[in-house]
Amino acid sequence: MNQTLRNLGDLIDRSLPQSRIAIIDLRDAGQPREYTHQQIDELAGGVAHYLQARGYRRGDAIAIASLNRAEYIAAYFGIMRAGLVAVPLNIKVPAETLHYFLDDADIKLAFVDNARAELIGDSVTTINFDDDSSAGFVQQISPCTFDSVAPAAGELAMILYTSGSTGRPKGVPLTHAGQYWALDATRFAGVEPDAAQARYIVAQPLFHMNGLFLVKRVFAANGLLVVLPSFTIESYLHALSYYRINIVTAVPTMFARLLRDPDISRYDFSQLQKVMLGSAPITAGLLNRIKAAFPDVTISHGYGTTEAGPAVFGPHTDGLPVPPLSLGYPLASGEVKFAEGASADQGVLMMRNPAVTPGYHRLPEKSAAVLRDGWYYSGDVMRRDENGFYFFVGRADDMFVCSGENIYPGEVEKLLESHPAVRQTCVVPLDDEERGQIPVAFVVLQQGQSTSQDALKQHALTHGPAYQHPRRIAFVNELPWAATNKVDRQQLRQLALTLEQQQRWDDALAEPLHS
Repeated sequence: MNQTLRNLGDLIDRSLPQSRIAIIDLRDAGQPREYTHQQIDELAGGVAHYLQARGYRRGDAIAIASLNRAEYIAAYFGIMRAGLVAVPLNIKVPAETLHYFLDDADIKLAFVDNARAELIGDSVTTINFDDDSSAGFVQQISPCTFDSVAPAAGELAMILYTSGSTGRPKGVPLTHAGQYWALDATRFAGVEPDAAQARYIVAQPLFHMNGLFLVKRVFAANGLLVVLPSFTIESYLHALSYYRINIVTAVPTMFARLLRDPDISRYDFSQLQKVMLGSAPITAGLLNRIKAAFPDVTISHGYGTTEAGPAVFGPHTDGLPVPPLSLGYPLASGEVKFAEGASADQGVLMMRNPAVTPGYHRLPEKSAAVLRDGWYYSGDVMRRDENGFYFFVGRADDMFVCSGENIYPGEVEKLLESHPAVRQTCVVPLDDEERGQIPVAFVVLQQGQSTSQDALKQHALTHGPAYQHPRRIAFVNELPWAATNKVDRQQLRQLALTLEQQQRWDDALAEPLHS
């Protein structure tokens, strides 16, 4: 297979039955809409034909700004089939940032839903999924077959924007060939299943790599995808059970929330076979709770970045079992190494493979800071065990210094979550005149459990190095989410500063925190 000649928008294997259901769209849960593989294929063809007929030039950027839905997926594939660049936009950002995306990517047209049509206004031409008039998606897009444009080597398929937790979001261009390599690398290494008509579910936003890559895997395998517009505990658990989902990919935070449902045992998960978690760290406590709730399910934890693709680790080449919390063993078809290592077996992970971005969009200095000779500097500190398995330690930019000691928040979180009363934690730094910065913790307790700040501090002192123990602790009902279903550390850093200024650490926060 010549990857450079394959269009990422044309993943459908037409040698397999096209009458099979491809998508069950739960945008209106009371009236689910089903689409066959043939219908999505032709709807994507209709999008491609529409764009080409209106004279958009090869390489023009076309955005999608909407909650998850079948039309989103068809538009995503259709944009790329026409030789254009798909730009799924983070819709959980303020309107100002949304308009920044439109300007930065030089968006020529945006496919939108009603809410985003209102936000975008007249700043760019839009096609509204929800508009039934002659100007809307339904009337403008006529399903049809379409001969996909054959991309050149290195031609862009899409641009995804990073979450922007440390400044303006950065556009990450990704190529047709690179994403095809990632799909093949995970399939041939056994990282992802390939069973035709396996049932999958997506509720994580499709502007994020976690959900978007799953969509590509499902269509490449002729699978069935249940699409939720967004994530809620009740709708997700109901869909898992009612639609007999077999395989799940998700962010660990999503499962941390699912396990808060006191009646989770009322659902039937007998068809669920595999849960693959990624895009954020996981603790032993959370992993054990997931295993207890889903005892007959294979649970795995993966790793990937937007900049370098999700194809980095997989099974051990000698068949060794993957240890708990390990991300796996490096894939033979890619390369990894450490930078800035504290030892030969720990440091910042660097990756080189065909999926690595050619560089941030319009940001040459930032590109030069993380890319050299094809190697991508991830900023993720990892350690390697004696069998070559990799483990996540923490983000290099999350690391802070307390009295001369390097502290990675994830290590402190694992320590606190080993306490039987603790369900979930987030640790952030707080400025301190004497020690530079100190670790402070926001803690969610197990339902029906209680403990004290002093007891948790003593637990940390007993089971870890003294410098790691949290100097301040606040008990909260829930941790806030960022747009990508990860914990919003920036919001918690601001809250920590407020609590310190007001000396309110001893007050339990009765209301959940919200993003």
